[in-house]
Amino acid sequence: MQKAASDGRVGDFMAGVSKDFTGNDGADRDGLHNLLRLQVLGRANVGVVTGPVEVELQGSRATVRFSALVSGGSGRFLPDSAQAYSITSGWREEDRNWQVYYAEWKPQL
Repeated sequence: MQKAASDGRVGDFMAGVSKDFTGNDGADRDGLHNLLRLQVLGRANVGVVTGPVEVELQGSRATVRFSALVSGGSGRFLPDSAQAYSITSGWREEDRNWQVYYAEWKPQL
C-alpha cells in the first residue's frame, strides 16, 4: 500500500481497504478514496516514508502503529509540502487477505 500511494496508484492502495472502513471524523471507504485522489491529483509527486512499525496480533486481527512522512510537490528537487503523521490502524483477515478496516491519523507537531 505504501508503494501504491507513493506511485499515485489510488486504486491499488484501495484494494487493501475493507468495504466497511472507518477513519478520522467518520470517514468511510469512499471518503478515504476521495481524499487520496485529491492528494494525487493536486500534486505532481507524492512521497510516503514510514517509520518503525509496531504490530500487535490478536488472532485474525491486528493493530498496527507507525509514523509516516507524506510529502508532495511540483516534481522539482524539494517537496512543496510535507507533514508527519502518527497512524494507528486496525486490520483483519478477509478471504485470506489482510484488510485495513480502521485508521486514525494525527499530525505530529
